[in-house]
Amino acid sequence: MLAVRSIELVGRRVMLRPLGAHDFERWREVRRRCRNWLEPWEPTAPLGSGNVVEDRRAFAARCGVRERERQLGTAYGFGIFIGPTYHEASRLIGEINLSSVQRGPFQNAYLGYWVDQALAGQGYIPEAAVVMLRFAFEVLGLHRVQVSIIPRNLPSRRVAEKLGLREEGVALRYLEINGVWEDHMRYAITAEEWEERSQAYLRHWLLPERAASS
Repeated sequence: MLAVRSIELVGRRVMLRPLGAHDFERWREVRRRCRNWLEPWEPTAPLGSGNVVEDRRAFAARCGVRERERQLGTAYGFGIFIGPTYHEASRLIGEINLSSVQRGPFQNAYLGYWVDQALAGQGYIPEAAVVMLRFAFEVLGLHRVQVSIIPRNLPSRRVAEKLGLREEGVALRYLEINGVWEDHMRYAITAEEWEERSQAYLRHWLLPERAASS
């Protein structure tokens, strides 16, 4: 099992890195401002887990859980940052995660993401997703990554469609979201599909614009 203890992943405009306790103020500002934008699509936090948006200790505990998951190789969570360059990236604009990493004959993980409402539709999440897919297939050696999206969540579906992820149908009452068992559309990509498309993804999403157009 591969353990990744310290890592930063970079794209054309985004830098991905694990969140730490020192990111609390940036996290709180975005999550407060985008509460109505984000919460309809997210599971209700378990009772007793603490309010990670308002409680610094609960946020630090969440970061600690993510670090243990990363060391165990069971999940990889990253904040999405932008700046004048990725070397100076300091604005937190969202998160992207590979969760429930399963080895053995499955070699599968689930991709999830959210973005600051003020920056939605500007291509940051598709770019971050390509960075994560490259990490999943080329570093972790996974065979399959899938995304599950509530059908009426059109912004998230557009991300999957921009990336050309294969639609696999609707899973009925798939996840409990805010107390309701919601249907989810399932999208996926396998290592074979990644190999076929990786150069196109690289040119379109990750290379500097001058190199991508040459």
